[in-house]
Amino acid sequence: MAGCNAQASKQEAATMAPVGKAMLAKSEQAAFAPLAPLGPPPQAADNLTTPDKAELGKLLFFDPRVGGDASTGCSTCHEPEQGWAWAEDFSRGYPGTVHWRNSQTIINSAYYPRLFWAGSDASLEKQAKSAATGGVAGNGESDIMEARLALIPEYRKRFKEVFGDEWPLIENVWRAIAAYETTLVQRDTPLDKYLQGDKAALSAEQVRGKTLFEGKAGCIQCHNGAMASDMDYHNIGVPANKRWEEDGLAQITFRYEQYAKGQTEEGYRTAKSDWGFYYRSKNKWDKGKFRTPSLRYAAHTAPYMHNGILYTLEDVVEFYNRGGFDEEGRTTQFAENKSKLIKPLGLTDQEKADLVAFLESFSGDPITTEKPALPEYAPLFTRAELEAAQEAK
Repeated sequence: MAGCNAQASKQEAATMAPVGKAMLAKSEQAAFAPLAPLGPPPQAADNLTTPDKAELGKLLFFDPRVGGDASTGCSTCHEPEQGWAWAEDFSRGYPGTVHWRNSQTIINSAYYPRLFWAGSDASLEKQAKSAATGGVAGNGESDIMEARLALIPEYRKRFKEVFGDEWPLIENVWRAIAAYETTLVQRDTPLDKYLQGDKAALSAEQVRGKTLFEGKAGCIQCHNGAMASDMDYHNIGVPANKRWEEDGLAQITFRYEQYAKGQTEEGYRTAKSDWGFYYRSKNKWDKGKFRTPSLRYAAHTAPYMHNGILYTLEDVVEFYNRGGFDEEGRTTQFAENKSKLIKPLGLTDQEKADLVAFLESFSGDPITTEKPALPEYAPLFTRAELEAAQEAK
């Protein structure tokens, strides 16, 4: 559950207090989009998904040759067996590096208006490019990746059929990957079925949890709508990951990215945690804010938060119940920006269990896929053809 808008009214903030109302007032509930079944994924007008394009995109998604040294592809950090993410606090990085943020699942990513924890890209196509070429992610160079694909007959054939390219073009690589990711959606969760009228789809425990979610726990204030996300950015009190105190490599790549994102010299020298949305806005009041993640598929995507410090949904509920503090009493290093709505909830053990049960209803069965056999390289011409061309000069 991501944090809520710090500009919300005092009346709304009071609903989060342990002695607050058991339910949000009806007028307050109306301010948030209700939970809803997930509809078909949106389509980019200039990149409509077709079966052939998605099939090509799947090959490219699993192909590490779409990267720097042909070792790191999309699936390197988005493993199907690990929730289409990476089941550690920090995501994997390009060889010789490590990331400093948690890898997010790509399931249902087509519904996000902006991608990444700080919303730095506005489309799946741009996200694919940023990940494949990012210095601590794919570290790829466009001309090298194009050259590799040109040496693979199967890719030349498929790009010709799908895009009309004489040779594979890198911008169409991103379009194909985005088309494949648009097919990775889950719309048949217990919650979807319940909201569509199947009242047996949720257990009694989950129904009680839904009441808490929309009332006493206040989750609906940020986790609303069909995606269970307001798509906004909030500081909910997440403290720094202690791994930074001993993982010098994570600190090095973090400093590198700060430099790349235009951090001030003072900030570069003193930052001890991720400044989040600040890197985009450069406004001091945005330090420590991150996009509200969808709760969909969350049962399969532990650990949680932008830095992966919470390892179970139970941990997440406890974090909110304590008012945005970890078990050691730590909170965000930017307490001045912490959402005013994040306060102790006063949930009982039964209520916490009910809430966790409801959170699990946002997820269906794990989405699996058979990893494709990747096409092989082949020379563009034979030695005899080369010698004939040389003789013809």
